[in-house]
Amino acid sequence: MVKPTADFSHEAAALAQGAAFVVGVDEVGRGPLCGPVTAAAVRLDPMRIPAGLADSKTLSPLRREMLFAQLQRVAQISIAHATVEEIDSLNILRASHLAMERAVAAIGADFALIDGNMIPRNLGCQGLALVKGDAVCLSIAAASICAKVTRDRIMVDLAQQYPGYGWEVNAGYPTKAHLAALLNLGATPVHRRSFKPVHKILYQEKSITP
Repeated sequence: MVKPTADFSHEAAALAQGAAFVVGVDEVGRGPLCGPVTAAAVRLDPMRIPAGLADSKTLSPLRREMLFAQLQRVAQISIAHATVEEIDSLNILRASHLAMERAVAAIGADFALIDGNMIPRNLGCQGLALVKGDAVCLSIAAASICAKVTRDRIMVDLAQQYPGYGWEVNAGYPTKAHLAALLNLGATPVHRRSFKPVHKILYQEKSITP
């Protein structure tokens, strides 16, 4: 089976239908137990698209960093977040959409190509949801890279503030090392209380507190 190749056809179709400012939008950070969820909106210049754009999950960290640096020179990029508090109060899906909405609003797009099967309800412009969009749409692939690199950097910074959880390596995902540290060290202020492994630890702590 031949894997799909990301191209500029969805952007071109939107432009042909009258859109003036088309962006690809993706988010990263739904699965981690801590830290924000991060979204990016990217408007590519069709004449200056970096070679090798692909879903960030298929790229090495070094390749992602290189492409992010290139995109910062040749594309328009907006990055936004939803906080741990917003994740816990809204739920992770709604918080992810909130981060997307903020990224789109900040860049001023009139048409957004969204990775996934849902269009955020307060997007503020026309949108098209593309399942596995980061594999078929260059603008979404670019957004996935920008969001991933930015969030990974945030987690490296947080790892320095809260050492022992391995966030500089696992980016907050529930690896064995992270779960073991959660048991041994407890939850930090940047852990997501609504996520089951964290909630369980906190509940146990409360239940054994005299």
